[in-house]
Amino acid sequence: MTGTIDSEALAWDKQNGLLPVIVQDAHTLRVLMLGYMNRDALAATLASGKVTFYSRSKQRLWMKGESSGHVLDLVGIATDCDADTLLVQVHPHGATCHLQRASCFETAPGDDLMALDALVAQRASTRPQGSYTTRLLESGIRRIAQKVGEEGVETALAAVAQDDAALLGEAADLLYHLTVLLRARGLSLQDAKQVLADRRG
Repeated sequence: MTGTIDSEALAWDKQNGLLPVIVQDAHTLRVLMLGYMNRDALAATLASGKVTFYSRSKQRLWMKGESSGHVLDLVGIATDCDADTLLVQVHPHGATCHLQRASCFETAPGDDLMALDALVAQRASTRPQGSYTTRLLESGIRRIAQKVGEEGVETALAAVAQDDAALLGEAADLLYHLTVLLRARGLSLQDAKQVLADRRG
């Protein structure tokens, strides 16, 4: 994905100067909404870094979140093979849907591990009181690393001596604590996924 695109290479004439825009969470890969852009909306999006659409009902440019504050920060933009549809990846601030849901497509699939990573990052930033993640982060790297070790042993033992449900529960605990450990080091699950991608060559 890239933050720049050649507007003149797009097939604006196919739909009376409008292109459908699929909006996707860059972290979880969940589809959030569908909108439309004209040339001016695309230019405004690229210039501001905030996703702006052309509202067919209001007949004007409309920056997502201009009223609610739930803006979409542009991460990347790409076109399809026919140059008549855009895929826009974003970091959303709050609910995207007017029904206060994360996505306008209620059951749209996403990457649950990346959703966990985003939640841990948010907790690391805000440190809400009463949060286990907050307590864990404030306990320091050594304690978090110890927890990862404990969860790893418990996962291995469950694989040998317990049923599938117990193994899956321990594996989920291990993934959560590993996510916190990475975040405590200023890293993320996405960084670990990139290492896997690099290994695939």
